[in-house]
Amino acid sequence: MKKLLLPFFLLGTIAMMIVMAKTGATLKPATAHGILDLEFAYNTTKANAVLAAWAPANGLDNIAVAKTNTYWDFVFLFFYAGFLFLAANKIASKTSGGFSRAGKAIAKGALWAGFLDIIENAGMLLTLSNQGSDTIAFATTFVSVIKWALAIIAVLYVMAGRLVLALRRN
Repeated sequence: MKKLLLPFFLLGTIAMMIVMAKTGATLKPATAHGILDLEFAYNTTKANAVLAAWAPANGLDNIAVAKTNTYWDFVFLFFYAGFLFLAANKIASKTSGGFSRAGKAIAKGALWAGFLDIIENAGMLLTLSNQGSDTIAFATTFVSVIKWALAIIAVLYVMAGRLVLALRRN
């Protein structure tokens, strides 16, 4: 059963990436980077510009689309954080020294990325419900930046770890 955890989280991550892309597809034409524009809107001026670009028009309510996309992100964060945690831990267990120690810390960082994503989503949902403020916008962006840094570090570690393990087999 334990052997199935990593593939389960990988498949869930891939499936949720597809769901997130499909549910957020109409956001990108309205703003250059889709939902990321709201994640990085660090004050009400920037957040309100995103909300204005997503305002209901021509039968399309991108505010509702963004809310749905954000709700799906709660499922996505479970899968990507779990996958990165398990993958980094597995690589750390098959390596030694500093690379292994780094992997254990990075695995924990992946879980923190998921936790920060929950806070980010809450901030975005408040903003999307016209309950935003400069504090909420800044806090959302702040945790988003940390989340992205932790997730990117974990992805890079997993990619480098796969390469290290592959080279070691040869």
